[in-house]
Amino acid sequence: MAAGAKIWLEAARPKTLPAAVIPVLVGTAFAHAAGAASYGKAAICLGFSLLVQIGTNFANDYFDFVQGADTAERVGPRRAVAAGLVAPRTMLVATIVVLAAAFAVGLLLVVEGGWMLLPIGVVSIVCAIAYTGGPYPLGYNGLGDVFVFVFFGLVAVGATFYVQAHTVTLSVLAAAAAVGLLAANILVANNYRDVETDAKAGKRTLVVRFGRRFALWQYGLSALVALLCAPALMLAGWRWPVLLPLVLAPWGVRLTHRLGSSCDPREQIAVLADTAKFLAAFGVLLSAGVVWGAR
Repeated sequence: MAAGAKIWLEAARPKTLPAAVIPVLVGTAFAHAAGAASYGKAAICLGFSLLVQIGTNFANDYFDFVQGADTAERVGPRRAVAAGLVAPRTMLVATIVVLAAAFAVGLLLVVEGGWMLLPIGVVSIVCAIAYTGGPYPLGYNGLGDVFVFVFFGLVAVGATFYVQAHTVTLSVLAAAAAVGLLAANILVANNYRDVETDAKAGKRTLVVRFGRRFALWQYGLSALVALLCAPALMLAGWRWPVLLPLVLAPWGVRLTHRLGSSCDPREQIAVLADTAKFLAAFGVLLSAGVVWGAR
């Protein structure tokens, strides 16, 4: 792979992409269980979700550098602009191109799912920029977790199901909330690691505002509530295979303990990566359980 391609692949932050893939997988699993699956429509949803995620990452790379959050003191994976690998203007142009592509793909979803999806798609793209850019950056004012929960949980799972089944059910929304909580945990792990440098840069994440103890409780409770989605689905009438995600409970406990006990930046980076893997494993097991355990 050419050096330039490697830089852009790194800037896309592939370890965060489960947050884009898993919601589509889960939404499509519910559509399959409802006898409404359309894998062509699912592919369009996946393309939109990936482009929004990558566009968000590019925008974050650019705006964090411009606003002084990415400095030499920061630990964690290198950022392309801060490391001098990509010029700020080039990253801004790349952000615009990727999000424009997301808009184009989103128009296909509007054709398939109706005009009500247009404002949802537009707001998703605007928030991808507003996460770290604009006059009131969400990530700098403690709203990043809400953004991830809503758009990579409720919206992504719900819209994927809606495009295929033309309705939304309480079971889908429960699963969407679970996915959103675990996607937000990726952000919690990232902000937990960066709390000192974020505070210096004026980035008032929830960890900066309320401390690491709060973040640890948020992380652990989010994992717990997400796992409780499985028995909730069974109580709603789904068969026992929907309980498959519960096998991840010991891993969730270990991840929470690792996050709270490590002061080593390398270990904290590993926890971040494993949090994304936890989301991926949860999504795969939940999807398998939904398909297998359909009523």
